[in-house]
Amino acid sequence: MGTPLVEVRHLKKYFHTPRGELHAVDDVNLTINKGETLGVVGESGCGKSTLGRTMLRLLPHTSGEVLFEGNDILQYDARQMKALRQDMQMIFQDPYASLDSRYTVSQIIEEPLILCRKEMSKEDRNKRVKELMDIVGLAQRFVNTYPHELDGGRRQRIGVARALALNPKFIVCDEPVSALDVSIQAQILNLIMDLQDEMGLAYMFITHDLSVVKHISNNIAVMYLGQCIERAPTEELFAHPMHPYTKALLAAIPVPDPARRNQQREIIRGEVTSPIDPPPGCRFAARCPYATDECRSKPVELKEISPGHFLACAKFG
Repeated sequence: MGTPLVEVRHLKKYFHTPRGELHAVDDVNLTINKGETLGVVGESGCGKSTLGRTMLRLLPHTSGEVLFEGNDILQYDARQMKALRQDMQMIFQDPYASLDSRYTVSQIIEEPLILCRKEMSKEDRNKRVKELMDIVGLAQRFVNTYPHELDGGRRQRIGVARALALNPKFIVCDEPVSALDVSIQAQILNLIMDLQDEMGLAYMFITHDLSVVKHISNNIAVMYLGQCIERAPTEELFAHPMHPYTKALLAAIPVPDPARRNQQREIIRGEVTSPIDPPPGCRFAARCPYATDECRSKPVELKEISPGHFLACAKFG
């Protein structure tokens, strides 16, 4: 087992709404080891991106702990967080909205160096920018180009280069390929994996595409309405999924085999439970064919059912 770099303990993030408390992230526990990737999957609105942003303190937390190298960063002041930003970075989902349209490629990549490496000369910063462009596969001719002049793949490479500028240890990848063409997706995924091998980076890879997460992750956490309902090593999760929601997600992966075209799939039915002041029971109960009265009335805890395999399900746990 690797050495833990990031540990999330009972993390909660609630939003105040006129109708009540929206439980975007509710009592999540995770561990990410050095040099490894944790894939976080689930349908849109389940809290994946909010979890990543709360862990990096881009959003204020409601309660809980986020330990980075053993220290609870949620208690850090502004000065401590500025120093920590060099070790924790983020690659955003939209490669255009996340870049300043008024800055050139070199200015975007150079900005973290100006903010956090004040001892560096202009010459050293320019050298580092060109080095980063080479690392992510951006041609030098784009150094004075603006984001709107580039395609999605090159824009996302700029985002990757910016995230790498300060030599971080941990990067949250928030659906970094979902806005790209399939051919470009493969290039960016391979780049991210190659950089991990070369630099020993740890990733939290957020996606709704299970075929992608299988390719890149060491461990997978499945989220539903703000809660982590199953977590296991990648091979274990795909070989022995336990939660009905996880099984339905895996069944939805397209299989390029005409012989299996008419294969019956497990379809999720029913209405999604409101995340605003949800009832105490399992949040998937309204859509689960196996739900009992106990599922609907009692909180379901995430428990280890086999080594490394955690499950929150009263029926199968």
